[in-house]
Amino acid sequence: MNYNWSIALFAGLPERLGTSQVELRLERSEMSVGELKTALIEAYPEHAGLLAVCFAARNESYAADTESVSCHDTLALLPPVSGGDGMGNSETSSLPAYRISAEPIDAAAVTSIIEHSNHGAALVFIGTTREWTGGQRTVRLEYEAYEPMALRTLQQIGQELNQRWPGTHSAIHHRIGVVKVGEASVVIAVSSAHRDASYEASRYAIERLKQIVPIWKKEIWEDGSEWKGHQLGPWNPLAELAVPEAKLSVTAASTGPPERKECP
Repeated sequence: MNYNWSIALFAGLPERLGTSQVELRLERSEMSVGELKTALIEAYPEHAGLLAVCFAARNESYAADTESVSCHDTLALLPPVSGGDGMGNSETSSLPAYRISAEPIDAAAVTSIIEHSNHGAALVFIGTTREWTGGQRTVRLEYEAYEPMALRTLQQIGQELNQRWPGTHSAIHHRIGVVKVGEASVVIAVSSAHRDASYEASRYAIERLKQIVPIWKKEIWEDGSEWKGHQLGPWNPLAELAVPEAKLSVTAASTGPPERKECP
């Protein structure tokens, strides 16, 4: 007896494999993620290298190659990432703290989510589309997300921030669809009683977002395009995050240093 397996694909995978959802007929109803990836590679041997480095999602959570999956699970294959609806923790804001949206992001509105009368520091990271990268002129970026899982992992980041820096409030809004040059693709706002915690938490949030949130970007140039994956080394969303020494671009709005904005 054969069983039907359906695996959703994202980012550049549909273009490579010619479908947004792979349908396989396999003899087993359960197997490990690694075995399922082997079956995919057998079906698409010309894309073996790419399929081998992808991670699987089972019911909107990452699953390691050794974990078991069933043909009844909701399955997705996620290429290396690029880089909500929960309620905000502001005393007055009604906006969700974690959000995926095709609409432009209002940085001031996101900041209002994390305002708190007992917090003396509020930091806002704004990631924007730059025009020139490595001598190539970018016309626009196009973002795609595995939305339910992306929202869940944004909320997970918020929980991690509160565990590591108790008392901090956070909000993360990310764009999908077309993002033009100069427009914001992501806004991360963090507030805390003292500014050190806000700086550290903001930096952790952007690096963690790049590591675990299934959002991909396609760079559109004047003469071509390319899906961009993880650029900080081998992608492993199941690994512990070691935040590297790097420049962090933020807007500081607090009782601390004067406001500065350095978008990459």
